[in-house]
Amino acid sequence: QVPLVESGGGLVQAGGSLRLSCESSGSGFSINTMAWHRQAPGKQRELVASIATVGYTYYADSVQGRFIISRDNAKDAVYLQMNSLKPEDTAVYYCAVSRYSDYKMPYEGWGQGTQVTVSS
Repeated sequence: QVPLVESGGGLVQAGGSLRLSCESSGSGFSINTMAWHRQAPGKQRELVASIATVGYTYYADSVQGRFIISRDNAKDAVYLQMNSLKPEDTAVYYCAVSRYSDYKMPYEGWGQGTQVTVSS
């Protein structure tokens, strides 16, 4: 297990912004990809955005242009700036990390999740 600590969730009105943070306190392996997933009630967990060590990023179509993922390699930290939030963005957001550069490969560490609720 990789200890990941998330913060930054909360309640916001539609159109507002939130910034999520996640930091690893020690993975036992060299972290490459860091990502954010989310799971809404009654739905499967989905990948929202990822960023590799060298900076390559991936965004789900549903958040492209609204969310920005970034990282601090020195801290093994990843951030998700969420702008123009919509009610459909309501979900529990999970930070995840892997040793692979391919965001489609399995993730080896998960955070505990942070709730994001967007009211209409």
